[in-house]
Amino acid sequence: MDKGPMDKDGLEEGIVTDFDKDMSYGDYLQLNQILSSQHRLSGHHDEMLFIVIHQTSELWMKLILHELTAAKDHIEAGRLEPSFKMLSRVARIQQQLIQSWNVLSTLTPSDYMEFREKLGNSSGFQSFQNRLIEFAMGQKNSQILAVFRHQPELYESMKATLNKPSIYDAAIGALAARGLPVDESVLNRDWPETYRENASVESAWLTVYRDVHKYWDLYELAEKLVDIGSQQQFWRFNHMSTVERIIGNKTGTGGSSGVSYLKKVVEQPFFPELLTLRTKL
Repeated sequence: MDKGPMDKDGLEEGIVTDFDKDMSYGDYLQLNQILSSQHRLSGHHDEMLFIVIHQTSELWMKLILHELTAAKDHIEAGRLEPSFKMLSRVARIQQQLIQSWNVLSTLTPSDYMEFREKLGNSSGFQSFQNRLIEFAMGQKNSQILAVFRHQPELYESMKATLNKPSIYDAAIGALAARGLPVDESVLNRDWPETYRENASVESAWLTVYRDVHKYWDLYELAEKLVDIGSQQQFWRFNHMSTVERIIGNKTGTGGSSGVSYLKKVVEQPFFPELLTLRTKL
């Protein structure tokens, strides 16, 4: 294969090598800052794995929030189609997060015990981005904000998100905007509360699923939501399984009941009517 003309060092002649005044790849991505942020608190080899898995997970979560926010804006504006690509992207990101638990599962219980005490009271339970994803998907819990009270700016930002409609609230609003009857108590509910299943919403979604040609965009939206709801549940299950594999039924570093708590979380589905309608369809 022709690789083009080479200079004396074996590089193609057009490749830029002088970055004294120009921005390089590392400059653009701020790699010096990112790659210097892995500080082991123990001398144990596997602590690096633990840190990198959680840091990269937070980066993926940041992108999920970026996409969910934009998708909700489109849905609220009545532009359903642009949200589909964003929600598809969220599902793909969630698959990356699910796979990350498989990598972390190579951490054995004995290895983890070598540095677990160095974590103090820090815990994944305190991941504010994971909480914001749950808020965005309709599972809200105002009590969890107490964990972030020591960071006033973050606390107020999370409180503001708690008081906004979720992406599912936006989807239900789209049903009503198309003339499908939805109870006013749902359309004007208290946004800080976790969404609760409603018969009128299930009936509206059933209408969509029974006439997909008429309501194709709403049908597509529903299936995209089912995708991200299912992926989030897979992530939760893999999280629970990995924790059980590594620490058994020990109490979590942040004070939670550990596996017992995570099992309860797995039992909390997203977008309930999109699941229950399948039985009645």
